[in-house]
Amino acid sequence: MDFELSEVEVAVLETARDFAQKKVKPLARELDATGRFPDELVREMGELGLMGVYVPEAWGGAGGTALAYNLAVMEISKACASTGVILSAHTSLCIDPILKHGTDGQREKYVKPLAAGTFLGAYALTEPNAGSDAATLATTFVDTGEGYEITGNKLFVTNGGHADVYVVYATSDKQLGHHGISAFIVEPGFAGFTRGKNEHKLGINASSTTELILSHCKVPKENLLGALGKGFSIALETLDGGRIGIASQALGIGKAALETAVRHVKAREQFGAPLAKLQAIQWMIADSATELEAAELLMMRAAKLKDLATRRYTKEAAMAKLFASEAAFRAADRGLQMHGGYGFIKDYDAERHYRDVRICRLYEGTSEIQRLVIAAHVLKEIQ
Repeated sequence: MDFELSEVEVAVLETARDFAQKKVKPLARELDATGRFPDELVREMGELGLMGVYVPEAWGGAGGTALAYNLAVMEISKACASTGVILSAHTSLCIDPILKHGTDGQREKYVKPLAAGTFLGAYALTEPNAGSDAATLATTFVDTGEGYEITGNKLFVTNGGHADVYVVYATSDKQLGHHGISAFIVEPGFAGFTRGKNEHKLGINASSTTELILSHCKVPKENLLGALGKGFSIALETLDGGRIGIASQALGIGKAALETAVRHVKAREQFGAPLAKLQAIQWMIADSATELEAAELLMMRAAKLKDLATRRYTKEAAMAKLFASEAAFRAADRGLQMHGGYGFIKDYDAERHYRDVRICRLYEGTSEIQRLVIAAHVLKEIQ
């Protein structure tokens, strides 16, 4: 597989990197401390074309590749993990299923403004009693003849407090399991739609993580996404792409943690020499650099397979997400250790990187779920 970047991919990478370092990074510490949602950064990402990188130009996007988009997520996350996941959830989880399974009317109405960044997208699957086992979701819908009514609660909705468009999953009958699940495009102005509490989190504090309350929420017929009963397959396919996005976010945080630590140990002296001269420090640097490099290759392979669109890339996406999130966590942990006591102080970025990276091992499928997915594929492949 060729990992040489195209001219378009290089251009997107450089645009994202320049924006991240000049506009996003200077705000990262303030956003983390206050939990303020960065509306101005979202607007600027839209103006730069970053909110719809791989959306075809016909539907208002930049016409780039999935790899270009994931490189952008990596660079934004390197500067601010909260801003990175806002971009990732918007694109991977909301735009992608509408682009792939929506009608032309839905693409015109929703994908175009989403790709332009004038709309923000979100994805509502998780519930109080349906997390890793999404097939057991309890949110239900009924066909009223004129439309659909959805009733239930959704949790942990990234961008939930600010989104203009939500992809929501509900079942016609809980006894049907995954066969009863359908997907819907929901707007916050629909009758019966209420935003619940915004969660206070360990990290990614500027990302809005919100509860949704749907009480006989009225959804027009034309807002059914895909066919009735096909929602679970849409959700799984969407999560494949989303997991590459989280791998990219983790990579960005891990790279930032490593770079921050390296600068610190080169500048700080102990025992008459820079900390960087100590073998124990050098081994931590070597391990983090090697693991992050390997994780980046896994991410790039999965993104390339998404671009090729010749087969499902479920296993490769799970591998990328698993390895990148675990490697980035180790890099952040080592980075904090290399800072010594300073790493435990909020004035230093090492502390924020450590908190932010922890979520990458949880959302869009825990590390344990990724291992189950990978093992299931390997067991089928090897006869």
